[in-house]
Amino acid sequence: MKAIQLTLIALILLAVSILCGPIYQNTSVANDESFGLATSNRVDFENDLIPIFTKFGCNAGACHGSAAGRGEFKLSLFGGNPQADYKAIVRQLAGRRINLMHPEESLVILKPTAQTNHGGGQVLDENGEGALLLRNWIQQGASYETLRRLERVEISPQKQVITNLESPIQLQAKAYFSDATTEDVTRWTVFTPEDSSAIEIDTATAVAKVRRRGRHIILARYLTEVVPIEFISPLNETPIQNNGETHTSPESTDTSIDDEILKLLSTLRLPVSPAADDATFLRRVTLDLTGHLPTPEVVTAFLGDPDTNKRETLVNALLNSNEFNEYWTLRLAKLLRIGAQERNTQGAFVYHQWLSEQISDGNGYDQMARAVILATGDSHEIGPANFYRTVDGPREQAEFMSELFMGARLRCANCHNHPLDKWTQDDYHGLAAIFAKIEGDQIVKVKPSGEVIHPATREKAIPRIPGNRFLPADVADGRVELADWLTGSDNPYFAEAIVNRLWKAMMGRGLVEPVDDFRATNPATHPELLTELADDFVTHGYDLRHTLKRIARSESYARSANTFPQNATDDRFYSHALQKPLEPEVLADAISDVLGIPDTYGNEPEGTRAVSLFNPNTESEALDILGRCGRETSCESATEVTDGLQRKLHLFNGNLLNARIGVSGSRLDKLMSEGKSPMKILDEFYLAALSRHPTETEQQFWEQHIDVSASANSQRAILEDMVWSLLTCNEFVMNH
Repeated sequence: MKAIQLTLIALILLAVSILCGPIYQNTSVANDESFGLATSNRVDFENDLIPIFTKFGCNAGACHGSAAGRGEFKLSLFGGNPQADYKAIVRQLAGRRINLMHPEESLVILKPTAQTNHGGGQVLDENGEGALLLRNWIQQGASYETLRRLERVEISPQKQVITNLESPIQLQAKAYFSDATTEDVTRWTVFTPEDSSAIEIDTATAVAKVRRRGRHIILARYLTEVVPIEFISPLNETPIQNNGETHTSPESTDTSIDDEILKLLSTLRLPVSPAADDATFLRRVTLDLTGHLPTPEVVTAFLGDPDTNKRETLVNALLNSNEFNEYWTLRLAKLLRIGAQERNTQGAFVYHQWLSEQISDGNGYDQMARAVILATGDSHEIGPANFYRTVDGPREQAEFMSELFMGARLRCANCHNHPLDKWTQDDYHGLAAIFAKIEGDQIVKVKPSGEVIHPATREKAIPRIPGNRFLPADVADGRVELADWLTGSDNPYFAEAIVNRLWKAMMGRGLVEPVDDFRATNPATHPELLTELADDFVTHGYDLRHTLKRIARSESYARSANTFPQNATDDRFYSHALQKPLEPEVLADAISDVLGIPDTYGNEPEGTRAVSLFNPNTESEALDILGRCGRETSCESATEVTDGLQRKLHLFNGNLLNARIGVSGSRLDKLMSEGKSPMKILDEFYLAALSRHPTETEQQFWEQHIDVSASANSQRAILEDMVWSLLTCNEFVMNH
């Protein structure tokens, strides 16, 4: 009788556990023994079962981890919310997913083992370890137990150079827990190559094989930890001599950038293209730092200057020019999306003016960030206040701020914890809660009653510094704490995010791409270089000019865009210069400069340059054709049109060029009126458009089509065709 009573009590306790949750979160040894089980055999729901669901794809976005789940069964994405998963398995569907009396008949076992109809087919072996763990857990009462906490996961190898593509690589994962135990969790770790055509992985044995040369990333996922693995297979079989050992430019004064670039090139066995000639360097750096083409007079003087330090002198002059201030105001205005609201023209104007003053005065980037984050007041008078009129709503403000100043896509944590990064829903909605207390009308002011609702708790989100700490729930304005944290010298995101953008502006590709997607699972091509640049940027007062000068004075920046067969496919390791399409505003101004006829922009005064426009919606057919960014969303997105079909058609046969090439007052018209010979006119246009003289081959080509003994006026048609050909060639529309 006593045994029957004990059995009934045990069953009642199990029923209560199913309906109301576990009575004990950490079951003691005495409780274990009451069920006749040893503590060492207890199944930990979070640490033992969640990895099963992840390993076999049950909680992936394509299955039960999707926003709506599958088959009325929803799990958190990749196990990001184990307590919600426990509730879905044990309490939902009237508790029918588990069978305490007959564990092997539980739906949570029958379906994945395909013993009953399952839309996803068989994912578990009926006699495999995964099914056995599920069965044992149910036999033990299906309670939610977390006996230990995962502290970290170590993957080996985490970075390896592969010289033999035939050699298999055994991957291994080891988990470290809070109770000082370690466990080989390779069998429960999901290894996913970013490019499945380059890396092949046997999911049963965790053996990887590299199928294609290059740099490849594998993501290793165990519980909430996602660790990148980097494999490098040299792109050429023959080692490259002297990489990392010599520097070719006699002017190079700072080799730390080049050392990091050359080190990886040596590992990849990529040869380095030679240094660009003076004409190429002049055009490249002038466009990159000022958005202007160098004038023919400047080109002639620079090419004839014998000074061995003339490149450094040039860079210094460009950085201190008004053209630099104007152009980099445009670049930062695009980042800040100034002018995104069409009905806020006055606000956009004062915002743009303020930004121009910051750059002209040489203020640190940290000061600019603090100014916009802490801004209040009339947005028609106080430029930075327009930061809070750029997007609609506190959640959108949180996404905008994180992408802009942290290079992090926090938006992925809106509906669930970020599947590839550390960001949680608490981070996302906590940051939004800070911005909810700001009213973004014309008068920007603090609104203490502002709030956002956390979708997981259905309660007011607590203001939070992302990835750092919660602020007091009743905080009236958490922006000071946010700004202090963001611009602190030890912040891991702020400096790296902007120097990465500076690097891309100069080099054509960020060390991290996309530039607003910093995360451990998207590592930089040159992580040590990124860290060094960021640390140096902080040390030098967040000075934009300082970092731009360092890049401009490096050998890596000064390389030719011409390639060898061995490095022609390199698009990210900087063995040669990357060709960059000219921004629409820069190209529009370049066309006007070469033709000698300025374009018109809305009601702006004649002679206004496209790079100086504060309003991205200023009326301009040319800028529309060339694909300008309206700034409603990020101008860094992949959808930005820079070389579309419409642009090509207008360049080939539209009024964008044809209506201005030979009209009265144009460069061509003036040169012809001055009586210049056809070949002299040819040379002038080469200097204006390409910043160089024609090559011998080009000279011979034009001599075959131009009668050098005839007057220019008699050959107007061929000269107009010559100008057209220069303005539509790849060398002109690109910075190379």
